[in-house]
Order: sequence, then C-alpha cells, then structure tokens
Amino acid sequence: MKHSNKIISTCFSVALGMFALTGCEGGELFDVNAPDWISDKIQEIEDSKNDNQDEIVLEGMMEDVYTIGNTDYTSGWWAAFSKYYVIPDGQKWNAVFNLNINPSASNTYKNFALIICSDADRDGEGYKEYGAIRFDNQPSGNSEWGDYIDRSYIQSTLTFETDTDDGIEKLGGKVTLVVDRTNSESFSVTMTNGTVTKTYQQPTALVNLNADASNTNIRCFLVPEGSYIDFQQTNIEPIGGCTSAEDKNPVSMVLQNVPSQVNVGTSLEEAMADVTALVTFEEGVTKIVTASELSFSAIPDMDTTGEKTLVAVYNKTFKGENCDTPIMANATFEMVEQIKSIEVTTQPSHTDYYYYTSEATRSLTDRTLAFDPTGMVVTATTTSGNTRILQNSELTFSAVPAKTGSQIVTLTAGEGITATVNVTVRESQVSEVKNSTGMVGAEDNSTAFWGAFSDEFNVPAGATKSITFTNYSCLVSNWNNYVIVLRKKDLTEYAVVRADNYGWDGNAADGAGYEACIHNGTQGDWATWLAGMNGAKVTVYVTNCGNGTADVQAVMQGTTGTTSTQYYLGISTVDPADLNFALTVDSSHLVFGE
Repeated sequence: MKHSNKIISTCFSVALGMFALTGCEGGELFDVNAPDWISDKIQEIEDSKNDNQDEIVLEGMMEDVYTIGNTDYTSGWWAAFSKYYVIPDGQKWNAVFNLNINPSASNTYKNFALIICSDADRDGEGYKEYGAIRFDNQPSGNSEWGDYIDRSYIQSTLTFETDTDDGIEKLGGKVTLVVDRTNSESFSVTMTNGTVTKTYQQPTALVNLNADASNTNIRCFLVPEGSYIDFQQTNIEPIGGCTSAEDKNPVSMVLQNVPSQVNVGTSLEEAMADVTALVTFEEGVTKIVTASELSFSAIPDMDTTGEKTLVAVYNKTFKGENCDTPIMANATFEMVEQIKSIEVTTQPSHTDYYYYTSEATRSLTDRTLAFDPTGMVVTATTTSGNTRILQNSELTFSAVPAKTGSQIVTLTAGEGITATVNVTVRESQVSEVKNSTGMVGAEDNSTAFWGAFSDEFNVPAGATKSITFTNYSCLVSNWNNYVIVLRKKDLTEYAVVRADNYGWDGNAADGAGYEACIHNGTQGDWATWLAGMNGAKVTVYVTNCGNGTADVQAVMQGTTGTTSTQYYLGISTVDPADLNFALTVDSSHLVFGE
C-alpha cells in the first residue's frame, strides 16, 4: 500500500512538472488537442486511487512462518490446527498465508475454515464456539455453521451450488484474513485471495461466551481439510509466540508407526519403511519426516527373536540443511518367528449379528457388517513349531454380508495364512418407543443446540427401536433439525448424527465411533429439502447390531410432497450391552403423537 502511494505521488509530481514546463511555451497540454496518452495516464492514476480505496490495509504485521496440515493433502477435518490468535475487544486480527489446494480435490469443502471461539483451549473447560466460516461458499451446504453465525450476513464472489462443483482451485493461493472487532456495534470477517472474496458482516457485536464476564477476548484458529496452509504473517502474536523464517535446528523428535513385531529375516530397512517422526525444531516449529530422511539401527541385532531397541537419527535443519547437532529417538519392537499357520482357539464373544432394512437401506445390495473379534483368541504356529497368541492388530478380517444365515469370516495373518470363524446373521425385529412428553424444544424454535432432549431409549443387542415425530425447523440452516445421540447409560457418547448427512465422534474413551460408519442420504437439493423439513413426519430407526456397532436410519416425509432418507451404518466402539439413544434439537423442535 505504501509503495502504491509513493508511485501515485511521483506520477502526479511528474504530471505537474509537465504542466508547468509546457505552460511557459504555450504548449499543447492545456490545449483541447492534447495527446490522448496524457489524458489516459491521468485517468489511469485516478482509477488506481479509486481501486486502492478498497484494498485491505495491513499494519503491524509480524513474521509467523509455519505449516498447518500434511503437505500430501491427507489431513482430515479437525486433524490439524493453527496456533491460537487471541483478539481483544476493539482490535483487529490480520493474517496472511498461502492456502495449498489439492490439484485432485473434487469437493469444494477441501479448503480451510476459520473457527471463532471463547478464550479457552479446544476441549478445555470453558471452550465454546461462536461458529466456523469456510472459504468456500455453498448456501445449500455447510460452508458456515454455529449458533452465533448468521448465514444471511455472508457474501462471496464465488458461490457453489453443490460440494462437487468445479472451481475449488480458485480458492488457493495467498489469502488475507481479517477478523474485525474495532466497531463496538458490529463484527466482521473478510477472507480474500484476490480472486475470491468472502465476507461476514454481522450488524451486532459478539456476545461474551467466556465464563469470566470481565474477559472479553475471543480466540481464532484455522483448520484445513484435504489441504494445507503455509502461514506467513500476523499482526497479533499467537499463544506460544511467532515462528521466524530463519532456519532452525532440530531439538527433539518422537517416532511414529513403529511396528510392534517384525519377522526374523526381515531387513531393518523393510521393517521400518512406514516409520515417521514428529520433529520439533527451534521456536517450537514441528514437521513430520519420513523413514527415508532418518538413519536407523537395531540394538542388539535383527537376527534373533526378542525385544529390540530401534534407534533413529535425524540430522537436518527445518530447511533441509545439515544441522549443527543430530538428534536421536528410540522405540522398542519385537523380533518374532515367521508364522506358518493360525488357528482360532477361543471363539469370539459375539457371533450373532443383526441388521434392519428400512426404506433408507432397501436399495443397498452389497451391505456388510463389521466383524467383532472381542473375546477371540487366535494362536499362531511358527516355522520352528513354536506357538504364540496373536493380537487382533496383527490380523485382518473379512466383512460379513448383511444376509440372513450362517456366514464365514476369514482371518488373515499374512499371505496365504488364514483361518475362519462362523457367525449367524439375522434380521432385527423393530419395536416402537414413545417419548414421555409431547414436545422437545421450544415451540418457537428458540432452543439452541443441545438445549433439550427426549427420553433415553435403550436398544438391547439385536433389537431395533423406532420413534416417530414431527420435525419443526427455523429453516435457517440444514442442521436446524433433529439430532440423534448414541450413548451409554452414563451418557458417554458413541456418536452424534444429524438429519443432513453429517455427524461426529462422541467422547467414548474406547475410540472413535462415527468415523467408522458409512453414511448417505437422498435429500437432493438442500434448499428444497430444508423447506420441506418444517413439519416433516420423521421415523428414526436405531439398531444394535450385536457386533459392537450400531446403525441409524431415518425416513423423512417432507411438507413439499417428497420423501427423503438418511442412513449411518456401522457406528463403532459400541458396547452391545450398553446402547441408548436420545433426540435433541438445534433451533428446532419435535412434536410426538401428532
């Protein structure tokens, strides 16, 4: 911006000088017949001044150089995060970074989202989200969300109708982000790369979500999905401090993906081919390095069975130069004899599997169920005749066809090394449950997300429970409808799923539930679907499949005369003896018995 002003000032000085010189001689600059190039140049300068009026002025910028997300574009949603940038009331956060879009990306949401939250760490006490704003703009999809984000205030120069439209590459490049709290009566966000500009102009100030009312700060952080961010500049020093662009020496590393067992006769290079290391450099900068960048040794050897120590050495700086002092890390693994055969010596605890077919899944022809190895013991016989117990992580299992009758599951411990077990698959029988009250959520749809719940409904192993209700929505966003929570009796969650083909893992300590499932819906055009959800007749089916998973299906008869369906199959980490579900709302309400 400063350079532009200097150029403009210089141009005007030259022009004025030319006016003065030609005026002495009665020159033609003052003549109506003056050369066209002079008039064009003056107009160009005026246009330049007008254009610069809309430029984002960045002041007080500091270098903050680091990468967010895997550079091979493999970072999923909520897997990689920027630093926290705390924005006090009355101030503005400016950030500059390069957004790297996967050239093979086929979904418009594979870019980044700005998360706006209270002044607390993610998942920490007091953490609350205002919401999220993604760089893409899809009015019929989930390009913005949150109880404190009003999508009607969003504008963008690029709009996608569906998340498979062409044009995601237009979102890449150098992005300037501004989160503005300088006006006490409004709140705004601007993100632009010069090609695409997206703005959020809220005519009211943010409410204070902090537990301490005297703390009026908010925090912001960035989350990529299927992309990665090379952060460059900020005007607010983040928590943990800025990262300079100076080269940095490594200070420590942690090895990842070290195999627990390796067959005797396997070379060290082959055994550790998938090992990576999380390297921390000076100033707290981190990155993942691959096995090809590490030097390995095994102590005492790779020739005998037993526990071994893997030693890895890394000798590069952040920029890939030879570092001053190499760093080391170690881990243990076990050398074992090669397996000749395997045998199931104790059958699994659960061998009765169940599935239910509603209108949501009737068209599926290749539906499968996951095998549950809980309680199973598999014994391996080695080439020397010795035996040992195999862990489930050393085995792979074939899927179980969702077809009634006895089904064979194949267990594999290596090429040509297999065993089988039998399970029995049955169709689940459905029974209806009823809520004890006639309504969940306020009738004016003012109840916020997680603000009201139905009864808890227990689903025994093998059973399917259905519940029917009328869904009423505020019609602002796709998620402003019913929500289904799968959880234990003590309310520990397995997963949360919504009406609009979206969900997330619960807080169950034994792993992720939603990530394992397959899901799909027939909602079609989101705007049309949403319009029909205010007054839609909905039936939800929850099945306890008996194999450590649960299925959720829904049939939605919209007010527009169209019936849509939704399914989530194979939600995992479910204890078959402890599965319950409840309904909740999000700026919506549910009526039972209509």
